Amino acid sequence: MLRSPRTLLSVTTAALLVVGLGACGGTTKDSNDNASSGSQANAAADPNAALKEGLKIAFLPKQLNNPYSDVETSGGEAAVKELKGEYKKVGPNDASASSQVSYINTLIQQQQDVIVVAANDPNAVCPSLNQARAAKIKVITFDSDAAKECRDAFINQATTQGIGESLAKMALEQAGGEGEIAVLSATPNATNQNAWIDVMKKELAKPEYAKLKLVKVAYGNDDDQKSFQEAQGLLQSYPNLKAIVAPTTVGIAAAARYISSSSYKGKVQVTGLGLPNQMREYVKNGTAKKFALWNPADIGYLAAYAGAAMASGQITGKEGEKFKAGKLGEYTIGADGEIVLGPPLEFTAENIDQFNF
Repeated sequence: MLRSPRTLLSVTTAALLVVGLGACGGTTKDSNDNASSGSQANAAADPNAALKEGLKIAFLPKQLNNPYSDVETSGGEAAVKELKGEYKKVGPNDASASSQVSYINTLIQQQQDVIVVAANDPNAVCPSLNQARAAKIKVITFDSDAAKECRDAFINQATTQGIGESLAKMALEQAGGEGEIAVLSATPNATNQNAWIDVMKKELAKPEYAKLKLVKVAYGNDDDQKSFQEAQGLLQSYPNLKAIVAPTTVGIAAAARYISSSSYKGKVQVTGLGLPNQMREYVKNGTAKKFALWNPADIGYLAAYAGAAMASGQITGKEGEKFKAGKLGEYTIGADGEIVLGPPLEFTAENIDQFNF
């Protein structure tokens, strides 16, 4: 399993690169609980405080029945069990900007102690999240952040800069150093995807990438069939593509599935961020020679421990505060409440069978 502190490893060292949260609504929680907004920002952390048992910790991923999200939340469920808390998972079937708001409202009315959310849009969930915080519910974002004024802490997989740089490097390598490339992203409003792509574009403007041309950023909306169709459309519009870069596990698997059964197999490479179990056959048949990811289960696990530490008063979300996250060890909160999981791995034919997620 991949582990802790969030540093960026370059593609050459086999490491690379994925939150949001929400709440809304009505009833206020018991005043003995630590607030996670406003007054909590001024509260003093007690690193020696005991972790509370029985905490109600709810996970709200971008969408249900998404393989990546399922792995993430499984880690959260395992952590909540260790913490002797009450785990809940809710969410929409689509990843649209406003689809999470009603779930946040319901979780507020259920008086959850912690809401852990991967935001489909950084701003659409803000009013609801701040209502949750006003009700003294701790809000932890993971995987895709909300605006920082709407949450208490953000669990990030790796730094945005590092992920974007790694995507660019893998694209250059898989394209053979020159030619046309395209990006197959999730939704147009996905916070993490857009940030990574922005960094990637800046990298592509550097001299070492002068022979690489980004011709299109397409959006598959983190839907398998839509992503499959977008991959097909990219190759119909740009038949000279050398590589498709998909910084989303749904997109990379769909693109690989299309290319592996088409005349483009062996001519167009697929790379980006993916799950080993989804990508194994495409790595072994040469459709995707290299891709990267961290262990998604560790993201959910870390998010649950961060939420429990905050709900127990061990941390308030201020830079420099430390807490222990079970088997992952100790973490330090960075600027703007960011907590970095740690370096991800590159997967190739040589190592992919060592991983099962």
